[in-house]
Amino acid sequence: MVKFGIEFVPMDLYWRTTFYTIQAEKAGFDHVWITDHFNNRNVYVTLTCIALHTNRIKMGPGVTNPYLVNPVMTAQSVASISEIAPNRVTLGIGAGDKTTLSLLGVEIKSPLRAIRESVEIIRSLITTGKAKYSGKIFSVQKAKFNFKPKGNIPIYIGAQGPKMLELAAKIGDGILINASHPKDIGDAYQYIKSGAEKVNRKLDEIDVAAYTSFSIHEKEKKAIKAATPVVAFIVSGSPEPVLEKHGISVEDAMAIKKALEAGNWGEAFSKVTPEMIDAFSISGTPETCIERINELIKLGVTQFVVGSPIGPNVREAIDLISREIIPHFKE
Repeated sequence: MVKFGIEFVPMDLYWRTTFYTIQAEKAGFDHVWITDHFNNRNVYVTLTCIALHTNRIKMGPGVTNPYLVNPVMTAQSVASISEIAPNRVTLGIGAGDKTTLSLLGVEIKSPLRAIRESVEIIRSLITTGKAKYSGKIFSVQKAKFNFKPKGNIPIYIGAQGPKMLELAAKIGDGILINASHPKDIGDAYQYIKSGAEKVNRKLDEIDVAAYTSFSIHEKEKKAIKAATPVVAFIVSGSPEPVLEKHGISVEDAMAIKKALEAGNWGEAFSKVTPEMIDAFSISGTPETCIERINELIKLGVTQFVVGSPIGPNVREAIDLISREIIPHFKE
């Protein structure tokens, strides 16, 4: 049975994100993922508020990175929250967003090695409370917590490229694939399968999550309108091979990127085509969304994550998902 996750960006006041999560828990969602960017509210403060006001839903950063926060501190953070919500904390970690990190003068160096070393350090600390590690990126002479981490804390790796997908299948408890289209999920699954085979892992040991841009409304046009700004940013940051796969010209993508960089939002959003909406989001009526989710499940997805914007109105979208989407897959 597929699990359902939901993503929130902590731009709003802490109580609003917590309120949405309480609603999502009641609606039947299994996971909540909170994005981690320096320009929003702190992910762990947000997760602590959520932990204190929920009872069942699992929670974690989706995703943090090892370039801004040392993996020892990441382990300390999730282990601390696990005291409040034992067996409900998960950790999503990835190489980070190149554009965001570049604003701080941070370079993403050796991402595969950085993620591997981070996972090894974090896993040692959250399972034993101590770590000693000598790597090429990180070195921990002696780290020991003065408390014992509670419960199991699965580590999910955010991955898109072939090598990171393979690595995630080798060392992750789960994988967060930042994609919405069957073509991308299908390709990603082949790399996951290859990575698992190389270390003799069974695929059913790995929670494969489609981390999608999602927008739902009973009127298709309203759903698409809400998704358009998100898709514009996705298109502007997509590499050429990804654009070509979906029949989107580099020129069209660059036109959107230039308009965004100039702050011409209306111009940028007006250049988003139906093909772009289809390639980089799941947007439409409940029937449309159910059809696409079914396609992804058939490709091996075991967790479906409803990502930004969720819908024109977040509260109403969660209610609609709880009535029309989740029961379809869980009953």
